[in-house]
Amino acid sequence: MNTETLNPAAATATSLEDQAHPNQFALLGQRRFAPFFWTQFAGAANDNLFKFAFTVMVTYQLSVGWLPPAMAGLAIGALFILPFLLFSATAGQLTDKYDKTLMIRFVKNLEIAIMAIAAYGFYADQVIVLLLCTFLMGVHSTLFGPVKFALLPQVLNERELTGGNGMVEMGTFVAILLGQVAGGLLVAIPSIGHETVAISCVVLALIGRGIAGAIPPAPATDPGLKINWNPISETLRNLRLAHGNLVVFRSLLGISWMWFFGAVFLSQFPSLAKEVLHGNEQVASLLLVVFSIGIGTGSLLCEVMSKRHVEIGLVPMGAIGMSVFAVDLYFASRGLPAAEIMGLSAFIAQPAHWRVMADLALLSLFAGLYSVPMYALIQLRSQATHRARIIAANNILNALFMIGSSVIAGALLKSGFTIPQIFLFTGLANAVVAFYIFMLVPEYLLRFVAWVLSHFIYRFKVRGDQHIPTEGAAILVCNHVSFVDAVLLMAASPRPIYFIMDHNIFKVPVLGWLFKLAKAIPIAPRAQDPAAYEAAFDAAAKVLAEGDLLCIFPEGGLTRDGALQEFKGGIMKILERTAQKGLNVPVVPMALTNLWGSFFSRVEKGSAMVRPFRRGLWSRVGLNVGAALAPQEVQPEMLQQRVQQLLAA
Repeated sequence: MNTETLNPAAATATSLEDQAHPNQFALLGQRRFAPFFWTQFAGAANDNLFKFAFTVMVTYQLSVGWLPPAMAGLAIGALFILPFLLFSATAGQLTDKYDKTLMIRFVKNLEIAIMAIAAYGFYADQVIVLLLCTFLMGVHSTLFGPVKFALLPQVLNERELTGGNGMVEMGTFVAILLGQVAGGLLVAIPSIGHETVAISCVVLALIGRGIAGAIPPAPATDPGLKINWNPISETLRNLRLAHGNLVVFRSLLGISWMWFFGAVFLSQFPSLAKEVLHGNEQVASLLLVVFSIGIGTGSLLCEVMSKRHVEIGLVPMGAIGMSVFAVDLYFASRGLPAAEIMGLSAFIAQPAHWRVMADLALLSLFAGLYSVPMYALIQLRSQATHRARIIAANNILNALFMIGSSVIAGALLKSGFTIPQIFLFTGLANAVVAFYIFMLVPEYLLRFVAWVLSHFIYRFKVRGDQHIPTEGAAILVCNHVSFVDAVLLMAASPRPIYFIMDHNIFKVPVLGWLFKLAKAIPIAPRAQDPAAYEAAFDAAAKVLAEGDLLCIFPEGGLTRDGALQEFKGGIMKILERTAQKGLNVPVVPMALTNLWGSFFSRVEKGSAMVRPFRRGLWSRVGLNVGAALAPQEVQPEMLQQRVQQLLAA
């Protein structure tokens, strides 16, 4: 979403801040992000302090006949997740209808009330009261979920969205970790443990509410929305609403699968520590620490690896890493010899255990690379007026997938699977699911190929990328130097690009398949195939009418000598057709530099794609992007001159 549509002054300020601050950590010094981040951090910490302290209390300290210790964790987890299924649709509506800052403050007030009741439950050892509070904290988190992810694209620009999501994801897992550690330590204090937990929960809720008071206003995106209070019909409506944008909906499924994947591992940590690794409770806590650090590290790496754009090319890389290290975890843990239950120092002293911890750290790191760009894509591509309802649909799907993971893991255990075998099954299933998603949404795979090409084959530098529109239709005009020009342009753009390309390029092995996957538009000379010629311009006009980016190479073919060739009149034909549809589409000139003579370009008196290392590895190439031109001032000769100037820049 372009923040200019809500607040032009804020958008300008954001642009200046973006240039002044080189990474996501700078957001912690800015009021538009920092109070929200710490409010979210305090809430996640309090959730987990309360739940873990309660779990320890009923598992180790109280004797509750109707709630055996083996069922306590399951019952608490189920009560907490139930509101996500019941009330997510309502929460999404409320977030779209009302100012998000007011929603946050209401939710934090609710948290104070719930924690006050929970304090009585801890003081009086009232398990039923604490179970009620578990359900109410689930309601609290259900209401906060859509606000959390719908607020970010309202206050951050496209270049900050990946970093902002990475910070929130990292902060959430650190808060979960600290909350669980604090809950376990505090509840175990002799004589005053329960009272200490009660006071801590109330104090954390008050701190969160105090910080929330500093969050700036975030106006409603659909104030006229009429609330449907029927959770069943509204849940179905939300899912249909999400399904209206297939890329977004399938990304929701991809995120929900990640929660399925993560829930399998997190739920098995106690059993893994005790039955497979022969460690005590401290070892189980260490596994959680390693997993959390991995997720946080992967989340923060997203901004660095994406060069501050929403780079969904990282998603396939994340999926590959998740599968590789889940499978290796099976091999690392299956053959460990039986031993007495050991403490933390004895566990760490054995080299075989380091491989297990490395696998956990790396699979969770790649899970961070997988999830953060997906969240950012959903925020960027969802329509602002119902973005919170899309996030609510995501929460519903996440809850369903997490419940499904518990059922499937339980069924596998009952059928005789060992815990390492469950990890192997999950890793292989992840590979199958990821491949299926990437075939359904080829944009992920295409961006992955573009990311690999621009990072490992070339050193690709983009200048002027702020001129590539983040929303609305535009025509990108570029020189044509190599067979991978389109792939490099994909890597430079935060949005999908539809290309008009010479029909002959579709005959090139691998590249032809990729361009077909990218729905590139083939064009043939009018004299050779008049029908294909006209069909290409019809398709181009349709792309622009739908508000997408279209790229054309006006030279009509690859340069044979490295020089810019004469621009043909196809661009004028496209502008003529868009004008007939009442569209005023800007034209953005671009120039690929230093590609001539590389592996994928032609060379003098030679062909492309011979002698792969003729320019060495990681040769420097670039893209210079110029300011957009109004369609009324565009002529082929003038465009050619602009591109020539960009080549010389």
